[in-house]
Amino acid sequence: MKLTILGGGGFRVPLVYGALLGDHAEGRVSRVTLYDTDADRLTAVARVLADQAAGIDDAPPVRVTGDLDEALRGADFVFSAIRVGGLEGRAADERVALDEGVLGQETVGAGGIAYGLRTVPVATDIARRIARLAPDAWVINFTNPAGLVTEAMSRHLGDRVIGICDSPVGLGRRIARVLGADPEKAWIDYVGLNHLGWVRGLRVGGRDELPRLLADPALLGSFEEGRLFGPDWLRSLGAIPNEYLHYYYFNREAVRAYQDAEQTRGAFLRDQQEGFYARMKDPAAPPLATWDRTRAEREATYMSENRDVAGAGEREESDLESGGYEQVALALMRAIARDERTSLILDVRNRGTLAVLDADAVIEVPCLVDANGAHPVAVDPLPYHAVGLVTAVKGVERAVLEAAESGSRASAVRAFALHPLVDSVSVARRLVDGYTKVHPGLAYLDRP
Repeated sequence: MKLTILGGGGFRVPLVYGALLGDHAEGRVSRVTLYDTDADRLTAVARVLADQAAGIDDAPPVRVTGDLDEALRGADFVFSAIRVGGLEGRAADERVALDEGVLGQETVGAGGIAYGLRTVPVATDIARRIARLAPDAWVINFTNPAGLVTEAMSRHLGDRVIGICDSPVGLGRRIARVLGADPEKAWIDYVGLNHLGWVRGLRVGGRDELPRLLADPALLGSFEEGRLFGPDWLRSLGAIPNEYLHYYYFNREAVRAYQDAEQTRGAFLRDQQEGFYARMKDPAAPPLATWDRTRAEREATYMSENRDVAGAGEREESDLESGGYEQVALALMRAIARDERTSLILDVRNRGTLAVLDADAVIEVPCLVDANGAHPVAVDPLPYHAVGLVTAVKGVERAVLEAAESGSRASAVRAFALHPLVDSVSVARRLVDGYTKVHPGLAYLDRP
């Protein structure tokens, strides 16, 4: 089985390869192709992967290429993990937004819209190439904003593109552990959009254990989301939100914390990763150890501003463990390639699952996965407060897709102006002006 990773020079690629090294079953991945536009990053990551594979006799061989068409031909699975504009682009997204007093996070609010406007045209071109060069391949999308990019690619690939995210999985595991349940045996009732969803139940042996958690303030305050949102707010919601909803529920505090920070998250990661790739140019640098030290620092500082706002303290050791999105990807591949039926929370087309959205809207819900792909499971209707957020943000995503397809500046302004975290049409217009100045890739927004 042949796997192609787009964005193969990306920092998290060794997580995926590490998961593949642990799979020794028949039908496993037999070859990995890394594609990237940055040759130095490709070389650095290839060194880390070679270090990971040392001493493992059946390690899948790795080849690298800067030719996209070559990378796609013959692929059975394609992982899309690109970052259009790099971390320099992310840092610019954050700064432009914060200068206007609104959130600049890479998937939420103004920053997410800017990232989407840069990424959708590139992802759409990739989807068209895959449809032409590898029509039987399954595409697993890691590229953020994951729901938006998956929906853009689905217009050309249909249900053969599936988006994944480790946030719902991590949340479900933390809740299960707090309740003393086996995360692998618990059914997580999760529903929403990518980075905009809620756990509404956690069933073990047919019994919903979430009410027991919500009724116990001590238990609620004992895990990351409980500390982040506070037990009182979680009891009021009657659900456990994805951590990214902190940007919505505590927006003023989050924006202020980001404005007061010495460095934005994107700027921190840019500098950190530039240091990693620079060190990897030294032939004497131990590849895997260098990468692992950098990864540990990256994970420990994740959403640190939000935790500071909430007084949540440092991340728990269990939250720093590997086994996130790379394990979701491996389970998804196994289920499709070997018909090993499983359930996973994925980003897929709605197909009537949520009545408030049309059939082609990509949502994030539990799915049953088999050789025919991912099939969303029926879920209860959303409460009105969630309907408002989900439909508003889906409307924003559709405006981004329209702008990317038509080059309409007005559609781009509408995308910013309609987002719940952008509070003025005038601000939206200035955001479009600011982003087009710093991102040459947005020059296509030249139609009224």
